Amino acid sequence: MKQPETKPDTLQRVQAAMRAAFPQAEERVSRFYAMQEYHLGWRNSQLMPSESDPGKLIRPQLVLLACRAAGGDPAQALALAAGVQLLHDFTLIHDDIEDDSDTRRGRPTLWHLWGLAQGINAGDGMFVIAHLAIHRLSESGVPAERILRVLRRFDEVILSVCEGQFLDISFEGNLSITPDDYLAMIGRKTAALIDGSAALGAMVAGADDATVADMGTFGRSLGLAFQIEDDILGIWGDPELTGKPRAADLYRRKVSLPIVHALSSAADADELAAIYKSPMPDDAAVDRALAILDAAGSRAYCAAIATEHHHAALAALDDLDTHGSAEAAAARAQIRAIAESLLGRQA
Repeated sequence: MKQPETKPDTLQRVQAAMRAAFPQAEERVSRFYAMQEYHLGWRNSQLMPSESDPGKLIRPQLVLLACRAAGGDPAQALALAAGVQLLHDFTLIHDDIEDDSDTRRGRPTLWHLWGLAQGINAGDGMFVIAHLAIHRLSESGVPAERILRVLRRFDEVILSVCEGQFLDISFEGNLSITPDDYLAMIGRKTAALIDGSAALGAMVAGADDATVADMGTFGRSLGLAFQIEDDILGIWGDPELTGKPRAADLYRRKVSLPIVHALSSAADADELAAIYKSPMPDDAAVDRALAILDAAGSRAYCAAIATEHHHAALAALDDLDTHGSAEAAAARAQIRAIAESLLGRQA
């Protein structure tokens, strides 16, 4: 499905707000911030200024659109949008370390270039800069009491993401987890930040509790659907569209939802478990794993769960009261377009 168009100036404004959150640094610590800017794509591996595609920036887009849909001025939410994206990027720095990943977006990871200790420290720094970005809401006229509520919810989101990462790490190599266990993990690790993006955008607008709750429910359901779609693509995605090898997650022995489902329901679950316990599955083992997944109906199972959460997201969005505002209704339509683009995607 075609992605909804994103205005280039929106992405540029988000990026500008992210840059504005960084402090002016003296020379002796400038490299600390330059490493973070490398991770964000603003510098190359020699730490010289460089530009790379920032992607769709879905989370900050949701912040701005949710603010508008709740009757607010998106310009007031730019600092929050920047903070949300910086938070997301902080988690990626630490994810790369915890997953022992040496590449991110086609480039060497930060820690791979400058070492484990500097990678952890750079991630910690970006965690703080994400908070500093949100403090800049005061400069756009957001009342102090509202900013305090936003910061509290922001920290609750971070804690939930950390809980999800704890579960993800704890589940590594565990072939006995249930689908409910897995959904509890991605509900925190992936969906919590999308939930937070939508709910926090509404909070900046001064929305009532019901509106904030509707936006949060939308974001959480969308996040679950998004991750499950990702799990499907990781096994059955077309390499020419995904840019990843065939059945990439099977070769990596990633325990995603299709695997969890098959291990708990397939007639040949023991054989699949044996493949996942082998140090490096070969092509024949991967083909056999695919056959077991197909026989268990794991792809259809995951697609049905993704569709269920996608419908829940749209239902929550439909519950959002735009109070007769044409601008709010237009923002809600844009949010719907984003949600629709994420289901059934091929890459």
